[in-house]
Amino acid sequence: MKENYSKVYRHRWWTLAVIAISVLVVVLDSTIVNIALPTLQREMNTTQSELQWIINSYILVFGSLMLTTGSLGDRFGRKRLLQAGICIFAGASAAAAFASTGGWLILWRAVMGIGGAMILPSTLAIITSVFPENERGRAIGLWAGLNGIGIALGPILGGLIIDKLDWHWIFLINLPVAAVAIISGFFLIPDSKDSHPRKIDIPGTLFSAVGLAGLTYGLIQSGRDGWSDTLVIVSFISAAVFFTLFILWERRTAHPVIELSFFKNRRFSAGVGAVCLMALAMTGVSFGLTLYMQFVQQYTALETGIRFIPLAAGVMLGSGTSHRMVSRFGTTWIVVSGFIGAAVMAGLASLWKTDTPYWNIGVILSGFGFFLGYIAAPATTAVMSSLSGDRAGIGSAMNTVGRMISGSIGIAVVGSILSEVYSTSFREAVALTAGIPAAITEVAGDSVGAAVVAAQLLPPETGNIITEIARQSFMDGWQITTLITCGVSVIGAFFIMQFMPARAGK
Repeated sequence: MKENYSKVYRHRWWTLAVIAISVLVVVLDSTIVNIALPTLQREMNTTQSELQWIINSYILVFGSLMLTTGSLGDRFGRKRLLQAGICIFAGASAAAAFASTGGWLILWRAVMGIGGAMILPSTLAIITSVFPENERGRAIGLWAGLNGIGIALGPILGGLIIDKLDWHWIFLINLPVAAVAIISGFFLIPDSKDSHPRKIDIPGTLFSAVGLAGLTYGLIQSGRDGWSDTLVIVSFISAAVFFTLFILWERRTAHPVIELSFFKNRRFSAGVGAVCLMALAMTGVSFGLTLYMQFVQQYTALETGIRFIPLAAGVMLGSGTSHRMVSRFGTTWIVVSGFIGAAVMAGLASLWKTDTPYWNIGVILSGFGFFLGYIAAPATTAVMSSLSGDRAGIGSAMNTVGRMISGSIGIAVVGSILSEVYSTSFREAVALTAGIPAAITEVAGDSVGAAVVAAQLLPPETGNIITEIARQSFMDGWQITTLITCGVSVIGAFFIMQFMPARAGK
């Protein structure tokens, strides 16, 4: 037993490297596919609805199964679940690459969501089991930082693939990465699981999966059909019903998916809360940033991807160094400083103009990434260190689910606000401008992207006027969304000051 633990400990950094590759498979795919959507529409003749569900089918399945797969990893073994997830993800990627219609692509993206839901909770749980407590903060910091690198690398790779190859390679690129993760993981990742496995909580698993599916679907559809849409309301009501059933069942069953007593631990609750508030805060910037880069600053997809590098570098630096600051000053003040720093960066971003030079943008993005690293890594460490190693899988799943659901809420709310402010500003400006056709106003008033496309069909003089009005109208919405980010970050700072113990055991 001692010899086995000694081997695991000696190989722990190699294990982390393999974990990073496994995470990269998931993170790269989500960002690459987003970049490729216009190409998929042109080459596959997909409808706008199909484009949305190429993204949303993955998110829906991924979010619905996260708690289930986290619990299964604790019971049957995290290495086993991780490797099976990578195989499913790679197989579905290969099938997606040769999909002949938008419908088939949506199906295989949903299967990829199953694989992704098996991969992510397993990676963080394995890190928790492999690294001793005094090194865990550093390891989780590197894990979070590598996520940031994947987020930046995805748009760059996506831009290169679209420019130099064809859309099939946005999925085929996953295969060699998955192969490396599977082969190296077989030798370098130790298996771990709950030493006293519980019976599978089938009712709790079903209640949580259906509740998460209803909530995720409602958030997805609200961004397209509005909050008052009947199907959106029914989705939210069904989510509330199944979450209520889930909580009532978990309180009475002897083998719950989630022990509700976890939330009595202040570090666990505050850590999950910090991750949720961080996801809410960052959507104000991240949602509009690609639109700002491509339609206002007029960069190509590849140029936009390259310009995300300072953000990723900031996340890597902040996450990678946060453990040292936590050991010196405690979790509370480092996470608080992260939220305050993010608020300042968001406030500065609200001052951007249509012609703001990139050096200004890059500096603010790097600072924003750095402070996000100061939130993400210490908060995640607080969550994972609050639980025993036997329950690391479900802890990791809670951390990921909280971030994903909060991000979806942020996108739905902030996206609606950005769209409403843009449309109002655009129509007010056009009303004061002579010579703009009513049909163009209707189309261009929908979004800055629609305005730029519509402007290209008009005589240059009129097209330039439309483009300039659209860019300025977008900046009106951008200012509001970044100020929302600022406000949520300030709330996050006060929340952590109130509820997060500085160190474990306090």
